[in-house]
Amino acid sequence: MKVILLADVKGQGKKQDIVNVSDGYARNFLFPKKLAVEATPGAAKEVERRQAAERARETERRLAAEKKAGSLRGKVIRVIAKCGAQGRLYGSVTGAEIAEALKSQHGVEIDKRKIDLAEPIRTVGETEVIVKLYPEISAKMTVRVEGGEA
Repeated sequence: MKVILLADVKGQGKKQDIVNVSDGYARNFLFPKKLAVEATPGAAKEVERRQAAERARETERRLAAEKKAGSLRGKVIRVIAKCGAQGRLYGSVTGAEIAEALKSQHGVEIDKRKIDLAEPIRTVGETEVIVKLYPEISAKMTVRVEGGEA
């Protein structure tokens, strides 16, 4: 019997997959627990329509991320932080501060969690930072930390 899974079922498939299962498994386990419905031609078309719409949204999100990555590549972000005599910062520059500076200087809004700092920036100078916008799409930027009064 062909069924459309309404949730991920271990050993069978993921949500919205159309799978072939035995009649007893479908009637006694999947249907009572509302894990699947019978795959009628109308329901199968509906699933395919939803999957096509999701693929279109996915493509749109990927294109938007690539466009944003292109606009961010090579940008220099200037951050002013309090520092000591040897160029050592009092504290560190965080992803939140970088995101805020990026928004104010270049008008691009990025979530602070998408900024990948290998380690916190604790010295004055330039540091390479990677912004992960989407799986497999990222942009390298330079953060220039300058000493002064924050």
